[in-house]
Amino acid sequence: MNEINDILVVLDSRLPHSLAIQHAKLIANITKSHLHLLICSGKEEAGDYLKKCRDELFNEGYIVSSQQISLDKPHKDVIAVQRTRNCQMVIKQHVPESALRRAIITPDDWQLLRNCPVPVLMVKTRTAWRGGSILAAVDVGNSDGEHRALNTGILSAVRDIAALADCGLHVVCAYPSPMLGSADPVFQLKETIEHRYKNRLVELQHAFVIGDEHVHLEQGPAEVIIPFVANKLKVGLTVIGSVGRTGLSASLFGNTAEKVLDTLECDVLVIKPEDVFREMPDKVKHLVGQ
Repeated sequence: MNEINDILVVLDSRLPHSLAIQHAKLIANITKSHLHLLICSGKEEAGDYLKKCRDELFNEGYIVSSQQISLDKPHKDVIAVQRTRNCQMVIKQHVPESALRRAIITPDDWQLLRNCPVPVLMVKTRTAWRGGSILAAVDVGNSDGEHRALNTGILSAVRDIAALADCGLHVVCAYPSPMLGSADPVFQLKETIEHRYKNRLVELQHAFVIGDEHVHLEQGPAEVIIPFVANKLKVGLTVIGSVGRTGLSASLFGNTAEKVLDTLECDVLVIKPEDVFREMPDKVKHLVGQ
């Protein structure tokens, strides 16, 4: 969090009470970041709204700039501006789509999560993080370097946020049901699957000093387990990784981050493996073979 010095805040004039600005201010208060406001619309009223937001932030003492653009699709505009300015984070208020629309057209928020090269904070509520709980969603079922890096990156981010916001830190991990026809005998029995996942979680627990009472290992699909645990704990933020599937793979299988975006009742921070390699703490680099 402290490495962030330029935040891209995506605004929408149809959402006059911007949750994105509210959360951007909280983060900027801690990181002293510059806020770059972006609105992806050529309409005059959108420009007026952008100016109003910029002036209010400036008068409150924030370092702020603004930009109005409408060149292509909103998620492409956002990513183009992020790359040009080298912003370290994107903050956007999530706009849910109907199930029917999602089945026909990939939502723009999903496209942003798939393709944005830096962490994306999707804001959903006014709930303050301070003094509450935050949840790290990890996947220890995959032992390749990319997923191991992602898990350590997620926990590093959650640890930093928990320290800054005085939050309780929880970890959730879902493991699959037994598959009798699996070529790997481990995945034929519930007990052996759970044992493997527990052992891999213990590595992360030791690296990040997390007690057993804060680790939630549950059987079932990740897109079901993550919202279930998050809602049960009433967390203010869930941090989840994404390997950023695109193209046909994304259409057929999707990404867990996308699947839980509408079912989680909290803010969602999505990070990718490439976000974390260069900032990985020395004491956990051995977990991913760096």
